[in-house]
Amino acid sequence: MNKKTILITGVAGLLGSRLADWIIEHKSEEYNIIGIDDLSGGYKENIHPDVKFWQMDLVNHPIENVFEAHKIDYVYHFAAYAAEGLSPFIRSYNYDNNLKATARLVNECIKHDVKRLVFTSTMAVYGHGEGGIFHEDMRRNPIDPYGIAKMACERDIEVANEQHGLDYCIIRPHNVYGAKQNIWDKYRNVLGIWMYYLLNDQPITIFGDGTQRRAFSYIDDSLEPLFRAHLEPKASKQIINLGGIEDYSILHCAEVLQKVTGKGEIVHLEKRHEVHTAVPTWQKSVDILGFEYKTSLEEGLMRMWDWAQLQPMRDRFIWENYEIEKGIYSFWKNKK
Repeated sequence: MNKKTILITGVAGLLGSRLADWIIEHKSEEYNIIGIDDLSGGYKENIHPDVKFWQMDLVNHPIENVFEAHKIDYVYHFAAYAAEGLSPFIRSYNYDNNLKATARLVNECIKHDVKRLVFTSTMAVYGHGEGGIFHEDMRRNPIDPYGIAKMACERDIEVANEQHGLDYCIIRPHNVYGAKQNIWDKYRNVLGIWMYYLLNDQPITIFGDGTQRRAFSYIDDSLEPLFRAHLEPKASKQIINLGGIEDYSILHCAEVLQKVTGKGEIVHLEKRHEVHTAVPTWQKSVDILGFEYKTSLEEGLMRMWDWAQLQPMRDRFIWENYEIEKGIYSFWKNKK
């Protein structure tokens, strides 16, 4: 059997590393996996040894070398810096890391006749949505630079299909969590941030009153649907929400984590600029990708906490210099 080759960007991060693991475990006779990561937000030990790894970033390094060295059939583009709340204070970095990087990758996909690009976007493209409910065919209306960058990436990919025939599937995952997540980043992945605090005997912090509502997605539930996104004919040229079917208040999530870990005081910080309610529809992911909601929030947090307690001590990622200081929240002024 001639193996197909899949390129995964962001292969050291949560989605990239775990999808690579899943494919190698279940489909190793059918696929070779090539991975790209600059290791700015992921860790080399997350990468399966059977992945052919290229350490580079998509903005400044010659990514065409990867395409010339391997016949790439499919591409999963996970590489991004996903920090909605921080993005107004790191605008240039945000647009380079998310938009410019994607444009360069799309160029190579077109040049090398990639069969399908699977692009992970974000719920942030919806903005406030319609009463907090996000469905795939509603108008994109982001409220922060991160969401704006991802919206532009989506539209660029759609145009690449219209003009150059690049097939695609756009996945909008929501609040994915689990083993191999970066819990050392101060600005993104709220459940990971909380686990870092608990591991270091610090309180769980919540922006505002905690009534904000979110749906969370345990990574293991999303892996097989993600794999199907590059193969399923019905996924061609589709935008699909992927992830948790149940939504919770942020305060409730903190209380569940307290229950799971048996520790942690909850402290409320100042309110920040963010979407209050982000609840995606999910039926399309069930119908097209076979998504099944198997893991409750409590069970997922138990598994992630078991993993987190085994992790080594790492330096926490802190931005030394924000591009804009005006208006930055007091809790980010402290560089600790």
